Amino acid sequence: MTTGISKGRLWTGRILSGLTILFMLFDGIFKLIKPAPVIEGTVSLGFAEHHIVIIGILGLIPTILYAIPRTSFLGALLLTGYYGGVIATQIRMDAPLFTHILFPVYLAVLTWGGIWLRDDKVRNLFISQNRGLDR
Repeated sequence: MTTGISKGRLWTGRILSGLTILFMLFDGIFKLIKPAPVIEGTVSLGFAEHHIVIIGILGLIPTILYAIPRTSFLGALLLTGYYGGVIATQIRMDAPLFTHILFPVYLAVLTWGGIWLRDDKVRNLFISQNRGLDR
């Protein structure tokens, strides 16, 4: 819902969400197309080639849910789980911290930052939860 949100905050939220959506669409579609660099990169992480399409679909479903305003909260929640799997994979591979392991954290900040800025219901949910902790 966008009532009472300033234009600046709304557009900042849309841009953050758009960046998340574009990146995840790009990633998921390329996993479906399976060009050689995607196959090499995914196999180097320890996955079999036949897993690539499944991983792509599992990334695209929450991305589509996130792009639809009515289901964006569910999409953000599912994307957060997907990002957790990416973090676990990168840790298992002993990848560099700031460029590989934390990259999904950066995406999660974009994901939740975007929905936080553009949706009063999400912001109110977090604010009301924090008030309950103060008691």
